[in-house]
Amino acid sequence: MSAGQRATAAPRIGTPELGLYALTIVVWSTSWIAMKFQLGVVDVSVSVFYRFAIAAAIMLAWVWLSGRAMRFPLRLHARLALMGVLMFSTNFLLFLTATQWVTTGLLAVVFSLVTVLNPINAALLLGTPLESRVLLGAGAGVTGIALIFWPEIAGAGSDVVTGLALAIIGAMCFSLGNITAVTVQRQGHPVVSSNAWGMVYGAAFMALFAIVSGAPFVFDPRPSYAISLGSLAVFSTVVAFASYLTLMRRIGPGRAGYATVMFPIGALAISWAFEGFEWTALSLAGLLLALAGNLLVLRGGRAA
Repeated sequence: MSAGQRATAAPRIGTPELGLYALTIVVWSTSWIAMKFQLGVVDVSVSVFYRFAIAAAIMLAWVWLSGRAMRFPLRLHARLALMGVLMFSTNFLLFLTATQWVTTGLLAVVFSLVTVLNPINAALLLGTPLESRVLLGAGAGVTGIALIFWPEIAGAGSDVVTGLALAIIGAMCFSLGNITAVTVQRQGHPVVSSNAWGMVYGAAFMALFAIVSGAPFVFDPRPSYAISLGSLAVFSTVVAFASYLTLMRRIGPGRAGYATVMFPIGALAISWAFEGFEWTALSLAGLLLALAGNLLVLRGGRAA
């Protein structure tokens, strides 16, 4: 292989990357059902603020205790703020709002569009070459997920249109946040420290949004709310984002984004175990198609 070919070759995927990939999928698969317990007493924007305020505090403590650098050039903070607004606040506000009208399974399907959005946005904004294998695998994965949830999609009435629109915008925000994070990482800035700043800015934006919208800063003392909030802040935010953004730095936003296709399968397994989801021939075919797409995307980058 020539030097030019090596420069454009896809990053190889080895055991560490597969471990990060699996951790991201497992943790984020559980976040969908946890989001349901955030609805009710506390305004959606305030719940998102609580989540990222807790996560930001943990991340800042992590940075301080580990001795990592926390100071960044002033010009970089605009990019960190943009990352926080797109990836650590707005997209969660949109998805949590949509949960009021759309089931978590269907929202997981919409979120899987990030698989397609990431390589396209990376090509448009970063000049990253589009790989046909990634697009083919992503298309297979999204199609498979759509087949699994087809009865729910087909039965969607006009009352869910607003929720679906919000979720689609949320998926785009998450993807653009991914691209922003890549530009930060390409400058050599550490994942943990940049995440910490991003979450600080995300929490600050949500606090401002809640104040402007007149949302009261109350707290729901019920265990279901408190436990789900803690789980979302610690595991779905701190742990999963550290894993996902590290994975994205190592294998690129296209392949890392494919993990979002697998979240609905994890959410489906939870639904089968706790909500009585019934498997059909169509859902099994969709599962096999999604797994086939997953293997297609990962196979070419796996380490020898």
